[in-house]
Amino acid sequence: MNIDSLQRGLVIDHIQAGKSMEIYKFLELDKLDCSVAIIKNARSQKSGKKDIIKIEDRIDLDLDVLGFIDPNITVNVIEGGKIVEKKALKMPKEVVNVVRCKNPRCITSIEQELPHVFKLVDDGRSTYRCIYCEQEYNSKK
Repeated sequence: MNIDSLQRGLVIDHIQAGKSMEIYKFLELDKLDCSVAIIKNARSQKSGKKDIIKIEDRIDLDLDVLGFIDPNITVNVIEGGKIVEKKALKMPKEVVNVVRCKNPRCITSIEQELPHVFKLVDDGRSTYRCIYCEQEYNSKK
């Protein structure tokens, strides 16, 4: 398989195998007017398999969304065909409008204009909690 190297752009690396399409949808990469390559199940020394997304342009990425999906992801910034910056991610303390509260009694079900806000309560278990109703959400599931 031949995937050209980037001269300028971003490489989202170390994605858990099988999660690249979820990230593609979350970041709305289908709306970009540049080349986007998704490599699924690439060999990885650390985890056996991983996914990679290559974007042939410098765009603003929501690093909180990526950290929420998988904090082990790294984002490599490419200029002149070389990595000029590596961004390591972490789980964000709070996410807004990334996931929706599943509790039918939550105020966000009635007041649709309210933002869906979840706070990190247990980073070891990747558990977030709705600020309105305390409904838990695990980002690893």
